[in-house]
Amino acid sequence: MNIAGKKKIIILLTLGIILFVLHSTPHMALRTHVFIMGYPKAALTSEIVDDVYHNKADEQKFAEMNAKAYTLTKPPVEKATQGILSNFLVKRIWFFFTAEYYGDA
Repeated sequence: MNIAGKKKIIILLTLGIILFVLHSTPHMALRTHVFIMGYPKAALTSEIVDDVYHNKADEQKFAEMNAKAYTLTKPPVEKATQGILSNFLVKRIWFFFTAEYYGDA
């Protein structure tokens, strides 16, 4: 194998490890998602707590989806609508976690 092939393999392995670390826990997946949404300060400084209301209200649906809702204590404010982005849904897919905005409803 030539040097270019080895470099590609090393780069792919490194990206895979980084992706795994950033999505290996629900909190890390949520922080990564908020960071990528464009709110790095909120991603790094906000505490993450269980969203008791949504977890109780949607308990069956979340169990089927293998998901849990979380709330940011210092949520970011969306620039366009001035909406507060506080509630997020974190789903587990095998050993990998993904996060998405869940809304305030």
